[in-house]
Amino acid sequence: MLLDFFLLLKKRGIPVSITEYLHLLEALKKDVASKNIDNFYYLCQAILIKKERYLDDFDHLFGLYFKGIETISDETIYQIPEAWLRKNAERFFSKEEMAKIQSMGGLQALLERIKELFKEQKGRHQGGNKWIGTNGSSPYGAYGYNPEGIRIGQHESRHRRAVKVWDKRQFKDLKDDVELETRNIKLALKRLRRITREGQAEELDIAQTIRKTSENGGYLQLEMLAQKKNNVKVLLLFDVGGSMDDHIERCSQLFSAAKYEFRHLAFYYFHNCVYEHLWKQNKRRWDETVASYEVLNKYNSDYKVIFVGDASMSPYEIMMQHGAVEHYNEEAGIVWLERFKKQFSNLVWLNPVPKDEWAFTHSIQIIQKFTENKMFPLTLRGIEEAILALK
Repeated sequence: MLLDFFLLLKKRGIPVSITEYLHLLEALKKDVASKNIDNFYYLCQAILIKKERYLDDFDHLFGLYFKGIETISDETIYQIPEAWLRKNAERFFSKEEMAKIQSMGGLQALLERIKELFKEQKGRHQGGNKWIGTNGSSPYGAYGYNPEGIRIGQHESRHRRAVKVWDKRQFKDLKDDVELETRNIKLALKRLRRITREGQAEELDIAQTIRKTSENGGYLQLEMLAQKKNNVKVLLLFDVGGSMDDHIERCSQLFSAAKYEFRHLAFYYFHNCVYEHLWKQNKRRWDETVASYEVLNKYNSDYKVIFVGDASMSPYEIMMQHGAVEHYNEEAGIVWLERFKKQFSNLVWLNPVPKDEWAFTHSIQIIQKFTENKMFPLTLRGIEEAILALK
């Protein structure tokens, strides 16, 4: 368990060494952490992290990896997670089996075939390759595998290969009151600020007061200024649900920092790709939506637009009519994305997926091309690069 955590830190770019790992094992052997998760956190931080710039990344990875663990013991290190055993009837596929399973030739073919199956199928089915069921290689059902399938009745995403989801899913809003780990994000966002002076002159201008007083032969003459205000306008568009559940914490930190930094901030949610509707509250996303045309008409072109999403989806969702995973969209997602780019010339995309993995996902490459290479990783450095691109 500790070795996997150590390798995770290295994979995410945190410079940890074998020597530090051995020091951590030695400290645990001497019971320095007293088998307490908080003590263990501070011990890991003190031994493994040498530079302040890596503290936020370390906190994020530690929270994800050791979530739900209250004590550290010898048993914990070798414990099998409960989630691995929960679905003992679930079928797992080897790489060889997955390679043999062929897609059905596109989205329209899938939709036409499922209509036929609804008419033909009479009962429950499990483990097959044709009917709507579970644990099989059919394109329709739950807890199986198919490279292009329609997911029905499955609690969570597993392989993330579904091109449509037949269930009505509920997502949660991002938290806007998160303070922990947002300090560096706030500093990065400050670079986007555009300071102007507006309103009544209520602030003392010390330099002008001294100059005017000197010109008056020592008679005091107060000079006042209007207060400074940050007038940059930002429109945040967050992808939520599905594969974005893995990145909720970092998105909440960004959301909190943005609400603190920007006086003129508007935000909306979407799922996977922008279509004809957006929404403000995820718990009411089926009942209270906002037309995308309304958003395009409401905000002037001087707004700076920041998309936040992993851009990981079926290419159909971007490029095809009716390709949306949860509804039948009359226009392809790329059409709506181009409308946003036409309205807002200052547009960037922040992606929580590590940059070195982008080349392996077709949809990420499509979105990256759409943004004209203004896609940046959702890291402190990535945010700084995005801010420079917006300016």
